[in-house]
Amino acid sequence: MSTRRYAILEAPSTLGLATGGVEGLPDRLLELGLADRILARRAGRLAVPPKDPTPDPGTRVLNAKAIAAWSPRLADAVEEVLDSGEFPVVLGGDCTILLGSMLALRRRGRYGLLFIDGNADFFQPEAEPNGEGASMDLAWASGYGPALLTDIEGRRPLVRPEDVVAFGYRDHEDQEAYGSQTLPPELHVYDLPRLRRVGVEPAAREAVGDLTNRGLDGFFVHLDADVLDDAVMPAVDFRVPGGLSWEDLKTTLRIAFASEKIVGLEVTIYNPALDRTGTAGRGLVGVLAEALGTAAR
Repeated sequence: MSTRRYAILEAPSTLGLATGGVEGLPDRLLELGLADRILARRAGRLAVPPKDPTPDPGTRVLNAKAIAAWSPRLADAVEEVLDSGEFPVVLGGDCTILLGSMLALRRRGRYGLLFIDGNADFFQPEAEPNGEGASMDLAWASGYGPALLTDIEGRRPLVRPEDVVAFGYRDHEDQEAYGSQTLPPELHVYDLPRLRRVGVEPAAREAVGDLTNRGLDGFFVHLDADVLDDAVMPAVDFRVPGGLSWEDLKTTLRIAFASEKIVGLEVTIYNPALDRTGTAGRGLVGVLAEALGTAAR
């Protein structure tokens, strides 16, 4: 495994949520020593447009135009890191930062996505009760949804469904209750029930193996803190019982980071305002440091 030079980009967007709090993610993880522990350069912080509490009438999505306009700016910042030969670690923010990260890679070639998230994030606007883009980001990135958000720069899809692995989601009841669209059959699904049946390590090896053996230019990792068990990661806005253990997540990330094809990582949804003791944040930094630090230059 080669060593990597990490560069941390701060992308504290809450444009995909009706609420706030996750914009504090970069500050808290940096305060807890993430940059030092993975020997990362701090590559800057993106300013985020103001939010509008009224959904966009054309798409039924909160801040739709702001998300569509801001995502290319994030993509520019990610590309600057890639152009310098560094490995981007993007600290969100909510899950709509995925559009900027994947747009940067879409500009450069064909890349895959390891989507580690407690939710499938495949809602369509008419089914999302609050118009929150953070419930729709994977659908948009893979080409499902309003053109304003799926066809950014005319590059729809940002990632092909067959190049996506959805890993660890467990929001099946919520999807059914609100009528979320189903995931495309070509998208690779490792939901929590499947992980429990086959084991996290074998599933992670299979998933990463698929992403690395498809002839792709590389793959990106999206990590939403709510993939973790609610008992150890209560500092998220939408809580669902169950989830991965710290050890499960560490194993998954270690396997992903052992691949020469991994090109970047983003971290989303951890809300420090809901982490009064700081235990969840320290746990998250610890897992990231162990998984990434072994490959740091």
